[in-house]
Amino acid sequence: MDTDFIVVGGSFAGMAAAIQLARANRPVRVIDAGQPRNRFAAAAHGFVGHDGRAPHAIMADARRQLLAYPSASVIDATVDSAARIDGGFEVVLAGGERMRARRLILASGVVDQFPPIDGVRERWGASILHCPYCHGYEFLGRRLAVIGMMPMSAHMAQLIAEWSPFVTYCANGIALDAQQEQVLKARGIRIEHSKVASLGGVAPALDGIVLEDGTRVPADAAFLATQVSTSPLARQLGCEFDEGPLGLYVRTNEFQETTVAGVFAAGDVARMPHNATWAAADGVMAGTAAHRSVVFA
Repeated sequence: MDTDFIVVGGSFAGMAAAIQLARANRPVRVIDAGQPRNRFAAAAHGFVGHDGRAPHAIMADARRQLLAYPSASVIDATVDSAARIDGGFEVVLAGGERMRARRLILASGVVDQFPPIDGVRERWGASILHCPYCHGYEFLGRRLAVIGMMPMSAHMAQLIAEWSPFVTYCANGIALDAQQEQVLKARGIRIEHSKVASLGGVAPALDGIVLEDGTRVPADAAFLATQVSTSPLARQLGCEFDEGPLGLYVRTNEFQETTVAGVFAAGDVARMPHNATWAAADGVMAGTAAHRSVVFA
């Protein structure tokens, strides 16, 4: 084996797992493609001790701290495939290099699938947002909107009303039942049923949402839930998945071990909902549990 542990992904979950293993004085390699999900956000919020810091700055500190341990290394590369072998696992990097480890931790995150609405991609993480706990406070009391992407989006509109009294639910062609409409109106939420055509303002800022019926909804920020896709590695390894409202995620037990013995998963790839703090906590569990699985094998 080349190392005891390979961690695929070097963001909050992956680094949290790796540092536990490094502190156990075990050889661990983190393989990081350098494409964290939160790279579009200027600041991370709600992460204790780091509120308001740029995500890349937090991760730069995490990498520096990890590499202070002689048993740890970080490789900047993409993992193309993973497979079980006798005694462990083998991953193949994009350049063809092969690496083997006794245990594997998947912390590769997910990729947001943007809806076909003109202007979403250019504003993602700045004025088009997915999590009110991460970004809602920065738009406190301003004109907010929720863009319907699924039936649960009406529930999100109720939640967003906690941050502002000026909320519009753009149902985006998704039908509302009478009870949903009554609840939204009771919260003072304006409802527009027409589909969203485009976004207004000079990106990355937002000043309104243009609907297909010609209505323009004033908005300084809008929240929407994206479908997400995950790395094919878990499927290649034979891991089982669960299905949530945003897509599939890797099934794990209370120790973050997948249905394949010796493979652990942490962070957005293995949970819903998503949040940097949850990802880091999952990483701690995955790292310590992977270590114990070797000690008590």
